[in-house]
Amino acid sequence: MIMEEKLFLLDIVTPLKIIFSDKVESVSVPGALGGFQVLVGHAPLLSSLVIGEIKVTDKNGNTDRYATTGGFLEVRNNKVILLAETAEKASEIDVKRAEAAQNRARERLHVRQPDTDLVRAEAALQRALNRLRIAGRN
Repeated sequence: MIMEEKLFLLDIVTPLKIIFSDKVESVSVPGALGGFQVLVGHAPLLSSLVIGEIKVTDKNGNTDRYATTGGFLEVRNNKVILLAETAEKASEIDVKRAEAAQNRARERLHVRQPDTDLVRAEAALQRALNRLRIAGRN
């Protein structure tokens, strides 16, 4: 177990529920300007997040991974609040659903209909690929 003075409170919240709330050793996130890690004593910070991986090292030294589609993170007084559009634990990702989403997005990009929203299709593909990448790390 990590010593208490090396821990800080982390809350990961989505519009649907609280995904995680506990003391942790570190959290790594996909910041809009590049990935970064937060440890105890981090300076105050507000950052937007992009599609990517959230890594949480808990108070017992165990690391969990989450797929996220973006959001915001605030660091203040040894408390981190991560407001995520979505956050899905690697072990809970529905691989078949992610593969189906990947196939649909690839099809939309390959067979371009006049009304196809290419930006939306590319974003859907990136979300699906991210979920599959993170699910594969278990």
